[in-house]
Amino acid sequence: MGRVTERRKVIRIRDGAISTRPDTLVAEEPLEIRLNGKPLAITMRTPGDDFALAAGFLVSEGVFGRADELQNIVYCAGATVDGSNTYNVVDVRTAPGVVLPDITLERNVYTTSSCGLCGKASLDAVRTTARWAIDDGADAPPVRLEPALLAGLPDRLREAQRVFDRTGGLHAAALFTEDGEMLDVREDVGRHNAVDKLVGRALQRGDLPLSRMILLVSGRASFELAQKAVMAGIPVLAAVSAPSSLAVDLAAETGLTLVGFLRGPSMNVYAGEHRIALRAAAAQG
Repeated sequence: MGRVTERRKVIRIRDGAISTRPDTLVAEEPLEIRLNGKPLAITMRTPGDDFALAAGFLVSEGVFGRADELQNIVYCAGATVDGSNTYNVVDVRTAPGVVLPDITLERNVYTTSSCGLCGKASLDAVRTTARWAIDDGADAPPVRLEPALLAGLPDRLREAQRVFDRTGGLHAAALFTEDGEMLDVREDVGRHNAVDKLVGRALQRGDLPLSRMILLVSGRASFELAQKAVMAGIPVLAAVSAPSSLAVDLAAETGLTLVGFLRGPSMNVYAGEHRIALRAAAAQG
């Protein structure tokens, strides 16, 4: 709906000088996701790509894996007491015959912009069985990434963050091919929402699983982001900051390549090192 940024008055202090001026802030609003008319989750997000966000969220929940399983997504009219549409409630309809996984539709999961797992009963509840094994695609040679290729991705992601340039307050996620071609980039106040928007758009295009792809996130790599990569069939997750211990454990269990602290030529490989050309890195060192 274009409500990506808002203006607020701010008092600026610079070198002892005080001034008042408007500042551009990233917008944050709640989005309620309903599944077949029943409330499922509420997430704090930056408005925009809401349908893709909802679709991607449901990929990570194990509801969708193919585009034909999604019938439609609509904004709910009459979302307020007076009947007006806030564009903050979406209803996702599954196609006839789609069998839902064991999720509790009445749980009213509240998902903050910093932690998409809040409200889950336990970690076991988010270890959803993935539809695809993390592999490099059938009838193709294994993915083999040069460290130099990975090293150049964060700068390219940063250059593509248009809203971040105005606000300084957004996370970003991008999909790259194994050759380093950027396919898509999304921004959001929540890092998990940015990934959901990427995955949801891929679902709508019929591109899942995202075999042989690299998912790059602008912050840390949490368990939830690793899970979202696994559920989308992505073999490589790279982050500019640290991973969590559970993210590393999940990567090791599923065969996901997990790279953290990706900053220039420096990086840590926590799992799935078979996809990284380590000898090339040693030669460069």
